[in-house]
Amino acid sequence: MPVPVTLYGRAVRLEPLAEHHAPALAEAGAEDRTTYAFTPVPHGLEAARDYIARALADQAAGRSLPFATVSVADNRVVGSTRFLELDYWQGPLVWPPTPGVPHGDPLEAVPDAAEIGNTWLSPRAQGTGINTEAKLLMLRHAFEVWGVQRISLRADARNTRSRAAIERLGATSEGVRRAHSRGLDGVVRSTAFYSILDEEWPAVRDIIELRIAAATSPSAPDPAPLNKECLRHGGSLITV
Repeated sequence: MPVPVTLYGRAVRLEPLAEHHAPALAEAGAEDRTTYAFTPVPHGLEAARDYIARALADQAAGRSLPFATVSVADNRVVGSTRFLELDYWQGPLVWPPTPGVPHGDPLEAVPDAAEIGNTWLSPRAQGTGINTEAKLLMLRHAFEVWGVQRISLRADARNTRSRAAIERLGATSEGVRRAHSRGLDGVVRSTAFYSILDEEWPAVRDIIELRIAAATSPSAPDPAPLNKECLRHGGSLITV
């Protein structure tokens, strides 16, 4: 199973979620809850402790790898995110397949596919570039350390803010699964699905890095055209 790891960026640090994060996580979740209509966010200290306990239970079972999202500028916890839906394709072919169960020593196994999700940020961290850099750190770890074939992302179809953020990363839309599950508000929701494949990662990485550069340097080139389909040709990034 993937081992907990700390991922370091310039604006954000992703730490393995742990019990000691509960007070800071509760504080982050209490800032302004009007932006959490579609995402489960703990409300209060006991809820934060329960949130972490459930996440660590999933981690122990090999189902996820959760992080506390920390702002480097002030060393404050501003939210959480995680890898989940870990899937393993190595070993003998069996039918029907058993998702989430690695072949061989589970302590040495790394996933062949995963999802990034359960992401939320406090209002003070939204729109600051922290989410973009956190996604870059997670995608880089998944594709360049684990060597995954695919990363998936999803959002409630009504959550236009999250869907726009995913699309700005350069992820490919796989469509909307109608009446897919029960939403956080109790309404039957449709779900928008996205993915990034291993062969698409170099172009997606360039998109994200250019967006981060544009956000931190007024003289950096505008990355907006890279929201189109990207291809690599002769080592250069082109758009079509």
